[in-house]
Formats: sequence, C-alpha cells, structure tokens
Amino acid sequence: MSTRLIESPGSAVPSGRRGTGSADILLAASLWGTTGTVRTLAPSGADPVSVGAARIVLGGAVLLAVAALIRGRDGSSARGEGLRRLLSQRRRWWLLAFGAVCAAVYQCAFFAAVARTGVATGTVVTIGSAPAFTGLIALMTRGPRPSWRWTVATACAVVGCAALVGGGRSAGVEPFGVALALLSGLAYAVYATIASHLISRGEDDRAVAATLFGLAAVLLLPVLVAGSPGWLLSPSGALVTAYLGVITTAGAYLLYARGLRGTPVTTATTLTLAEPAVAAVLGLLVLDERLGGVALAGLGLLSVGLVLLILAGRR
Repeated sequence: MSTRLIESPGSAVPSGRRGTGSADILLAASLWGTTGTVRTLAPSGADPVSVGAARIVLGGAVLLAVAALIRGRDGSSARGEGLRRLLSQRRRWWLLAFGAVCAAVYQCAFFAAVARTGVATGTVVTIGSAPAFTGLIALMTRGPRPSWRWTVATACAVVGCAALVGGGRSAGVEPFGVALALLSGLAYAVYATIASHLISRGEDDRAVAATLFGLAAVLLLPVLVAGSPGWLLSPSGALVTAYLGVITTAGAYLLYARGLRGTPVTTATTLTLAEPAVAAVLGLLVLDERLGGVALAGLGLLSVGLVLLILAGRR
C-alpha cells in the first residue's frame, strides 16, 4: 500500500481529544473481555463461529441504525450526514470494502484458529500479534515510527498476555491453527489502521464503524445461515446474541472508534490487550476458574504495559 494510512501524531489527534482516547479504548476492550463469559450462557447447539457471525450481523445493523439517526458531533448537521458524506466519496469505497473484509476475516479466522489449536494458543497468537502487525504497517505506510516507550510497553503487554492466557495450562499447538491466528491478528491490525486513517482524515467515527461492520455483517450473514441458527430462537440464545451484538459489538466499537480520534492506532491496538485481563478476572469471579503463579505474574506484567502506554500518551 503506497498511500499514507497512518497520520503523524499531530495531525491525527484533535487537540480536544488528546489524552482522552485511551479511556474509551480501555472501556471497549473491557466490554470485549466479557464476551467469553457471556458465550458460556449460549445454548449447547450454538457453535462459536455461528455465535460470532450473529454478533457481527446484529452489531453491524445497530451501528448502521445509529449512524443513520444521529447528527454530527456539533449537532448542526442533518441526521446521518456523516454516513452520507462517507459513502458519497467513491475514492473511499475500496478502503471501506477492504476494511470490512478484514473485520469479517478477523472473526472467522480467530474462531477457526481456536478450534484447531486451542483457546489459549489461538488467543495468545491473535491478540499478541496484532500490536506488532500494527507497528509494521505503520513503518510500511510511511507512518510515524513507533517510539521506544511504545516498544517497551507493547513488549511487556504481549509477554504478560501470553503468560496470563497460557500460564498453568497445556494446549496443543497445530501449525495451521497458528497460521490462522496470525491471519486473524493481521486482519485486525489492518482494520484498525484503516479506521484510524479515515477518522484522522475528518470522517465521522460513528459512520466509519457503522460502514465497516455493516459491510462485514453482509459478508457474515451466509455464515450465520449456514450454521443452523435455530439456537437464536431460544430465550438464552436471543439474550446472549442481544448482549454480544448491542453491547460488545455496537457499543464497544463506537467507543473504540471514538478513542481512535485521540489515540494513535499503534497505541490503541496494544491497549486492547486489556481484553484477556478482564476475561481472566471474570473467569475467577464468575466461572470459578483458577490462575497459577505464572498467569498472575502475566496479569501484573500486562497491567504494567498498559499503564506505561497511558502515561506515555498523557505525557
């Protein structure tokens, strides 16, 4: 890609949003961290890929509805103006389509990786590789070079994430499953970079999230239909889908997109490593899981990395 997808920090971060985007992204990651616990409440006939597809289909529809009904941030523009402006620019279409494909690939590749190589390995490789891929994309697209603070903080967070998820548990490692997890991490990094690029160029963050996930929903609808979606008709299936679609997809990605207005994408992808930390804490409190010494040390190291990033952003 020869176009500059990542702006310099000064141009990408509006003065009114500097230092505030990290909180939005951390809150979004915390909502994503509840996904695994809530999925345990789904009916037994709901396979993970089908649940993920239902999540994106509903979430994409809600995001499109929000973008079509809201006014601009200043309240002066007509309802849905940001969405219409974004879609009226044909030069953006290829970027939006590519981002939507990456959002869909991220979901499908992750679930396929987990099925082949286990939850621990699939999660570590996917979530741990995304910040590294984002940093590489920044270098390849002539974006700002990641700072040494970002490098140190990301290293701490990734190592801590690996120890947290894999500590004290054995998981079979299957090469093709690892490749799928790497593909998932790359797809997420590309999606995040495209969203950051569009938002930094002045596009409405809610319109960007709605368009990318609305298109991803269209791509994943056949996956949902092919996956025997009868479980959606049960009370527990409907409640789980509503929570995953409305809260952890629509709500969380609105927060994430707003956070990108004030946070470089390289920092944002590392901050989302808070997701497995929240999932681990919920596992302790709700699912009566246990963490060994290695996992607890990983949780501490991950927390240190996130704090370093937040302090660096404020500085």
